[in-house]
Amino acid sequence: MNPPAPPLFATPEDAESAFYDAIAKGDLEALMAVWSEDEEVICTHPTGQQLQGLAAIRESWRQVLATTRLQINGNRIAQWQGMLLSVHQIVEHLQVGEEITGPLQATNVFTRGPHGWRLVCRHSSAAAEPTVSEGEHRVLH
Repeated sequence: MNPPAPPLFATPEDAESAFYDAIAKGDLEALMAVWSEDEEVICTHPTGQQLQGLAAIRESWRQVLATTRLQINGNRIAQWQGMLLSVHQIVEHLQVGEEITGPLQATNVFTRGPHGWRLVCRHSSAAAEPTVSEGEHRVLH
């Protein structure tokens, strides 16, 4: 019996939505399905801990999801996209149980490959306040 085919993310927005949905559901397998299979992937958590490689990223998210029911509500404030690369800048608010914290500044970088768009780099850090008002989008040239 063949293993199931990896999900196909037709757009970087599809991959990003699947990432946040997996976090909200506490689904580690769905979360890892969003990441590229490239071992050069990097994830930096708000604590400053930088992880490189799928094994380290998987273990870190396993620990987070095993101990915390987490939801991330984000507002994309900028996006740069080419044929093979898409970079999203997001202001995030974390909801842990009933408590909402944040804001965080997050950058998600996606690349397009044989299975559609995949996450290759995520960097998240604490921010004093969002730099762009909620609902306001900037066009970058």
